[in-house]
Amino acid sequence: MQTPIDNNLVEKIIADLHIADFSRATIREVVAIAGKTERETGVEFIHMEMGVPGLPAAKVGVEAEIKALEEGVASIYPIIDGLPELKKESSRFIKAFIDIDISPECCVPVVGSMQGTFTSFLVAGQCSAGKDTILFIDPGFPVQKQQITVLGYKYESFDAYDYRGEKLEAILEHYLSKGNIAAIIYSNPNNPAWFCLKEEELKIIGEAANKYDTIVLEDLAYFAMDFRKDLGVPFQTPFQPSVGKYADNYVLLISGSKAFSYAGQRIGIVAMSDKLYHRTYSGLTQRYGGGTFGSVFIHRALYAISSGTSHSAQYALAAMFKAASDGKFQFLEDVKEYGRRANKLKEIFLKHGFKIVYDKDLNEDIADGFYFTIAYPGMTGGELMRALIPYGISAISLVTTGSKQEGLRACTSFIKDNQYQLLDDRLTLFENLH
Repeated sequence: MQTPIDNNLVEKIIADLHIADFSRATIREVVAIAGKTERETGVEFIHMEMGVPGLPAAKVGVEAEIKALEEGVASIYPIIDGLPELKKESSRFIKAFIDIDISPECCVPVVGSMQGTFTSFLVAGQCSAGKDTILFIDPGFPVQKQQITVLGYKYESFDAYDYRGEKLEAILEHYLSKGNIAAIIYSNPNNPAWFCLKEEELKIIGEAANKYDTIVLEDLAYFAMDFRKDLGVPFQTPFQPSVGKYADNYVLLISGSKAFSYAGQRIGIVAMSDKLYHRTYSGLTQRYGGGTFGSVFIHRALYAISSGTSHSAQYALAAMFKAASDGKFQFLEDVKEYGRRANKLKEIFLKHGFKIVYDKDLNEDIADGFYFTIAYPGMTGGELMRALIPYGISAISLVTTGSKQEGLRACTSFIKDNQYQLLDDRLTLFENLH
C-alpha cells in the first residue's frame, strides 16, 4: 500500500522551505507546504492547519458597511477612539451577552484582536517598573508570543492541562508572587484546545490578579462559542463567562472575525474595565508625561500604530452588535456549524486509533467547536504532523502553542461535506500502515 502523495516529494518541498525543526513549523509554513504539495500533485488536501472562518460574512454587517461607504465615510479619517455608535453598541453587547457593565468610553475599536492584544501587551508592559513579563495560560495562539518577541518583552507560561480547577490557584500564586508579571493572557474558549474555563477558575484568576495588581487580558476571539450552552440569547442567562465578574483591571478582546465571520475587514473591540481605563500608572506618567491607561492606549499607542480602525468596518460591527443585542440576529446559529463539523471529525479520528488530547473541562466532556486536539500512540506532535502530510492531511503541532502535550491542533473551518468520507478513507490507510 502507498500513501496518496509520494513521501520523497514531501521531503523535497519541506527542504525547499529550509525549515530546521519541522515540529516547530509555523501555521503559515504548514499552509505553504500543504498548498505547494496540493498544487504539484493535484491531490486534494484536508486543510486543518489554518484558523480562518469558513462561513459567509454576516449579512447585517456587509449591508451596513456598504451603506457607510456609499455615504462617503471612506474619505474621512475615523475618530481615533471609535465611532460613537459602535462604542455605545459595544457596551450594550457586553451587557447583553456577558452581563457586565463597561462604559461606552472604555470600548475602543481595533484592527482585529491581533492589534488589540499587541497594543494591550505594549501598554501593560509600560505601567510599572519591574513588571516586564506577560504570563500565558497555555496552550494559546502562537502569534501572541511572536508579538511579545517583536515588543522585546519577556514572557512566562504554563500548560493549563495540569492546572484546571483548584490547581490553578497554586500555579498562579507561584508566578504572580515573583512581582514581575504585568499581565495574564488566555483565550476562552481556548485556541487551540477548545476547553472553556469555568466560573470558579475565572474567579481564581480574577482574585489572584487583584491580589498582585496584575492586568488580565481575556481573549474572546471565539465569543460565546461553547455550544454546550445557549449563550446567544441577549440579556438572559446563561452568559459568556468572564473574568470581568471578578477582576478589577481587565481587558476584553472581542473579535468580529469568528462569531460574525467578518475576518477580512479586520475589526474588533478592546473593552477595558472602567477602573483600568481611568487608572494612572507611574510608568506611563514617566514615559508619556501623564495620562490614564485608556488615554495612553488610544492617543499614544493606537495612534502611533494605525491612527484608527477602518471607518466603514466600524459601522458594520456596530450594526452586528446592535442586531444581536436587539435579538434580531442570532449570530451563534450560523457558527454552530463548526461544532457539527468537529463532532463528525472527532468520530472519524477516534475510530482510527487517535485520541483527543484536551478531552475534558474538569469532569465534563470538551465542547465541539472551531478547534480540537488529536494525538496518535507512539508519535510526537511533530512526527504526527509530518506523517499525515503524505495522506493529504495538514494540521499544526501543539508545541507551537505552548502546550506540553504531544499532538496536533485541528481546525474545522475549511472542512467540506465531501471530505468526511475522504478523511475516513485516508485514515484507514494511515492506520493500516502505522
